[in-house]
Amino acid sequence: MATSILILFLLGLTAAAILAAASKVLHVKEDPRIAAVEACFPGANCGGCGYPGCSAAAGAIVKGEAAPEICVAGGSDIAKNVAAVMGLEASFKEPKVAHNICTGGSRANLLFDYEGIHDCRAEALLYGGEKSCGLGCIGMGSCVKVCGFDAIRLSDDGLPIVDMNACRSCGKCAEVCPTGAIRVSGLTMDLLHLNKTDDCLAPCMQKCPAQIDVRTYIQQMKQGDMRGALLTMKERNPLPLAVGRLCPAPCETICRRNIADEGVAIHTLHRFVADWEMNSGARLKLDCNPRSGHRVAIIGGGPAGLSCAYFLRRIGHEPVIFEKREKVGGMLTGVIPEYRLPDKVVNWEIQSILELGVEVRTGVEFGKDITIKDLEAEGFEAVFIATGAWKVPGLQAENADTEGVVDSISFLSSINKSITNLKGKKVVVVGDTNTAMDIIRSAARLGAQTTALIPCIQRKMSANKNEVTRAAELGGKLMFLTEPVKVLTESGKVSGIVYRELQYDDPEKATGTPKPVAGSEASMEADLVVVASDRLVDTTPFTDESGKLLLDLDKKTGGIKADTTTLRTSLAKVFVGGEARTGRNILIQAVADGRRAARSIHYLVTQNDIPVPVNPQTGVIPESILKHMEVVYTIPRIKVPEISVEDRRCTFKEEVKGSVTFEAARKEGSRCLRCGLTCYDSYAGSEYAADADVREYSKPAKEQRA
Repeated sequence: MATSILILFLLGLTAAAILAAASKVLHVKEDPRIAAVEACFPGANCGGCGYPGCSAAAGAIVKGEAAPEICVAGGSDIAKNVAAVMGLEASFKEPKVAHNICTGGSRANLLFDYEGIHDCRAEALLYGGEKSCGLGCIGMGSCVKVCGFDAIRLSDDGLPIVDMNACRSCGKCAEVCPTGAIRVSGLTMDLLHLNKTDDCLAPCMQKCPAQIDVRTYIQQMKQGDMRGALLTMKERNPLPLAVGRLCPAPCETICRRNIADEGVAIHTLHRFVADWEMNSGARLKLDCNPRSGHRVAIIGGGPAGLSCAYFLRRIGHEPVIFEKREKVGGMLTGVIPEYRLPDKVVNWEIQSILELGVEVRTGVEFGKDITIKDLEAEGFEAVFIATGAWKVPGLQAENADTEGVVDSISFLSSINKSITNLKGKKVVVVGDTNTAMDIIRSAARLGAQTTALIPCIQRKMSANKNEVTRAAELGGKLMFLTEPVKVLTESGKVSGIVYRELQYDDPEKATGTPKPVAGSEASMEADLVVVASDRLVDTTPFTDESGKLLLDLDKKTGGIKADTTTLRTSLAKVFVGGEARTGRNILIQAVADGRRAARSIHYLVTQNDIPVPVNPQTGVIPESILKHMEVVYTIPRIKVPEISVEDRRCTFKEEVKGSVTFEAARKEGSRCLRCGLTCYDSYAGSEYAADADVREYSKPAKEQRA
């Protein structure tokens, strides 16, 4: 026994001696910077950096395998401290935060009752979960459990609520979410994200060309968070004041409220939120990333150009707008009448964009004063063409060049300048556009008798229905299915116009192009003929000295041809948007093009590659269109105050549509159903149930029978 103990003792002593010797021979001295770097960290050991704990992350930084900004739990101060230890300079790291995109929660329809393990991932393994929407939050709170910063809690509806101040964007919540209902993103991603089919998109968000998060800003406004509502708008639209006045609101046509009563007055609420900022007298401070050094040339300072410049500047780049005229704004300034868009409103809006640090060079004509080669030589890494559609096609009639025949843009630009009084004059407008209606309304204010020759029936007009009504209210005579044949002259000036009737091959269906009716010619007196049939892209600036086009054209639109996803033209570093691409179009489409181009340009100058969007939403998602709904209350749509028709005749300065009160806007906001892809709030508006004009909803008889 004693011998065994002695042998074990000697073996242990020998092993200790060998290990002691080995430790001196094989000893690796730890770099003291590792401990110094680790001491800078908050000690969260969250793994959000991609390394198993703070010690491993510190070692990676010292080895040069990771940057000083790697810690997601810390802010810029920690990054600077780490950089100081390493003798480096910390670069800018864009802050990120988690957010929930689902609005369903407890209101989502259930397919079955799940009684398994209380974990979102476990439930998702069983037919994708118990809720009917496969994109929605499952609600087991796995994101809450995994968050090491106590930044997430579940609401009463079972949806995650993120504390933006506590969130450190470690991404653990997104990793454990099986449906993608919770995501982590920063400013750049938030501003440039394009709708995806696996986003929780309400129909209105799908229909909006600019992809504005209508659902969210209405709820924020309703709760009194005007700042939040405006910030939500400005993630997609830098011109909310103009859009709130001019947009035909395609979003309202697809609003689910239409099934029960009338669509939500999204357009009115959009303007209400935008007006709040201007009426406050102080511009909301917008976050902008530090300047990246990437310079981008923008040709044209209209809505598309301003939009592109806005988004590029906010994500850190340096856009420069080159504008032919003496001020930016495109047709928003000096063409659209003030009774629709006051100068003070559009000037406020434009200044908000320029104050972000956008450089503007006015009086510079593309193709004459500068070329693409000149811009490349000056160091611009990309070019965005946003020159608009300013070319009005000539009148298709005999004697079209007679004095007194003018184009729509020239006429509207001259109102209250060279054209100040049309009392007793007869003005004939040719065209079915919104511009044609503006001309009728403007000429009537100057005392003219107005008539419009419209080559289609009313429902086929390109003009907004509301604009047509406004023109008729001021006495505009709308002659449908007519076209000009000849301008009558006297002493070299317009004295009248000969026109003829048109007819569809199938008058009932009104399809195809109307054709002239033989023997239908007639004439009327005229002192002025204004052509407002269309606006086209002037391609002259895009030709070389020999007249050869530098860019491919789209045969359908007449604009510059571009990839519809990236807006890249036939030249790799040149992009195009707005009416320069589409031809005559609505304002919100130009805004949308500006953002889409900014996305492409950002990736081009930072990664030299433009990623193809995954699962892009390019049309209305079929399953989001419901035929029937179960709502409890029906609430009358808001009525916006307007000045009288007689008062309209006396002013260009006062807007026809007035503003609404906060309480009226809030009540209209309560009509919003907070729609998700398939779900909605059937009890929307319940807080106004006691109001005299609110009643319980009853299904139409045909639905009851079904």
